[in-house]
Amino acid sequence: MTSRDRVTSPASGVPAVSWLYVPGDRPERFAKAAASGADVVIIDLEDAVAPARKDEARANAAAYLRERASDPGDVAVHVRVNDLTMPRGRDDVAALAGLPGLDGLRLPKVESAAVLDALGDCPAPAYAVLESAAGVLAASAVAAHPRVAGVALGEQDLSAELSVTDVAALNQLRLQVVLAAAAACLPPVPMSVYPNVRDEEGLLASCAAGRAIGMFGRAAIHPRQIPVIRRAFTPTEEETARAEEIAEAAERAEREGLGAVALPDGRFVDAPIVARARRTLALARHLAPPTA
Repeated sequence: MTSRDRVTSPASGVPAVSWLYVPGDRPERFAKAAASGADVVIIDLEDAVAPARKDEARANAAAYLRERASDPGDVAVHVRVNDLTMPRGRDDVAALAGLPGLDGLRLPKVESAAVLDALGDCPAPAYAVLESAAGVLAASAVAAHPRVAGVALGEQDLSAELSVTDVAALNQLRLQVVLAAAAACLPPVPMSVYPNVRDEEGLLASCAAGRAIGMFGRAAIHPRQIPVIRRAFTPTEEETARAEEIAEAAERAEREGLGAVALPDGRFVDAPIVARARRTLALARHLAPPTA
């Protein structure tokens, strides 16, 4: 398995929709996070943990990964380590590398592809978080690095560095990373955390705006945000019906040995549109509410 193989929700094969952070110094929350409905749980050793408790947080993460190795379940568990340019970050990787319950490493403050070389022989897929102007400018090189399984933006740090308050300006930065990920054949870029855990309408609107520019899924800082994120990225009934029409037409063309896919209204669609329709249907099935 290469780093680019582990980029989907383990249970469904579709890209992960929700990524839930949990502080590494709160081990009593790890199992609750895994039961929250998130596709990925991220045990955080970085910003969510005070410096005096970072060693404890690392030990907690390692213990949990060993514990879940025998029964990993359907939820992927990643760990956000500290900055790899610092000794603590490299020590985090050394302590966690090879643990069987580790599904991925989330790497903060990545500003160059060379940083990824510090992973050494660690087999875990790496997810690079770009949180600075230098990181965004290096997005293409970082995304193309063979150890990288996905990229994301750390929008709060980036906005603070650049003094960006305009959404249109932030969207330009997002699009640079969306392009870099797509060019490197990585999964879609998930959105950064929405800091107001009580503002569900604001979260929905923000997700819709990100989805419109090619982003997919979102990180969360509280379990109550998970259902909102899932709802925001669930295909609408209209989108699902359209995807079904395209998929059925493609299957009919395949049975008849036809190269062109024609819809009932006479329109033709090509292979990328068919592939997108099939992804939409897979996502709709994954996110469908459980039946009674």
